[in-house]
Amino acid sequence: MAMTQRELKTVHHSDSKPSKLSLKRILAFASTDTAGNLLYCTLTSYIMYFYTDVLGISVAAAGMILLVARFVDALDAPIWGIVIDHTRTRWGQSRPYWLWLSVPFGAAVFLAFLVPDLSTTGKTIYALITYIAAGIIYTGISASMSSALPNLTYDSDERVRLNSWRSNGGMIGYLITASFALPLIDLFGQGNDQVGFSVTVGLFAIVAILLLIFAFSGTKEIGTAQKAKSISIRESFRAVKGNWPWITLVLVFIFYWLGNTARSSTVIYYSEYNLGHKNLASILNGLVVVQMVSITVLPFLVKRLIKSHTQIIGLSLAALGQLIIGFAGSSITMIIIGWTIASLGTGIAVTLPFAMLSDTVDYGEWKSGIRASGFLTAVGISFCIKLGSGLGSFIPSLILGAAGYAANTTQTPEALAAIKFCFTWLPAIFFAIGAIIMGKYIKYEKNEGKIKQELEARLDPKTN
Repeated sequence: MAMTQRELKTVHHSDSKPSKLSLKRILAFASTDTAGNLLYCTLTSYIMYFYTDVLGISVAAAGMILLVARFVDALDAPIWGIVIDHTRTRWGQSRPYWLWLSVPFGAAVFLAFLVPDLSTTGKTIYALITYIAAGIIYTGISASMSSALPNLTYDSDERVRLNSWRSNGGMIGYLITASFALPLIDLFGQGNDQVGFSVTVGLFAIVAILLLIFAFSGTKEIGTAQKAKSISIRESFRAVKGNWPWITLVLVFIFYWLGNTARSSTVIYYSEYNLGHKNLASILNGLVVVQMVSITVLPFLVKRLIKSHTQIIGLSLAALGQLIIGFAGSSITMIIIGWTIASLGTGIAVTLPFAMLSDTVDYGEWKSGIRASGFLTAVGISFCIKLGSGLGSFIPSLILGAAGYAANTTQTPEALAAIKFCFTWLPAIFFAIGAIIMGKYIKYEKNEGKIKQELEARLDPKTN
């Protein structure tokens, strides 16, 4: 049932007045995504290669692991959202999970990159268990990160600003793993990738744990007092009903992650087998730093363009960059140009949905009287990331397997063609579909001002 005026006032108390957040709080919130990307992007970018070329299981088995994990993801994101919506502590509703899950997260990802002395079947089972465990824990981190944003500030412009900093923090985490993971693996492994992966991921895990502890200590939630009424599971699902802005944004974000993961998980295959230059993968991944340019200017773009148009531009640039790579052939220069353009686009496309989902939480409250920030953001962010990144690796694994890919051998022309398709054309298709769907969001965004005014009017005792 809808929340009463007293309960709404508990959620939107005087702290909800727009104000600039301190630099410490901004950096602390940004560190959540630095930690998350440092480990989860290591997992999504290298796990398929690790499974096939280091752990020694087949590409079909690796694909099966990714597929099974997606069924788990269909359940864990909503569950985490419901758990967060029912969390009431003196530290807040979302941020305690950054402390509670920090060590389990680091340990789970570290274990996922170990090579146990087991049979091939045993290794496959071990890989399945550790991958699912790491994914479940990351969902808790990601869901609490996303659900915290609506409760850090109620100012929409400040949310975009705060989220831009968070995304830049995430880019730093991704840049570290993208640029330095392979060189560090070579350095520590000295030709033994099993040792190289375990030491490198272990170091990343320690850094991520420390960052999450800093995030917990340096942030503060507003409007999440212990006396606030927890919403029921039924009410959580009711918050989705009729929330078409949320549904639209979820679809767009899924296609973004499909495209981004398809290209990031196959760049090492394309560099090694199609171009004969494995280290190019590290160079290209390092160039993702240009995302920080588009992320930094994002608040200025949003002030001049509506968020929907900005997101469409980002997805279109990502698709264009992939097309340039597809036509580049063996020209390293053109590949770098295309990758850079695509990265500018993905910087926009990955950042805006976080802030826009906070607006869909407002829409859900306006329509149903239920403010399910944990549930809506957990499903809208964590589920999309997990589903999109999982399928973004699984679909290429199916294509490579069907084309006859075999690890550590000279590839057939069919396998090389499949690698190129997965690295170039497939991401472009996913990005383009996301841009088309985003066009449906425009009509909802035009009503945001009216919605916020009506929500404020409900809380004004003079109008009640």
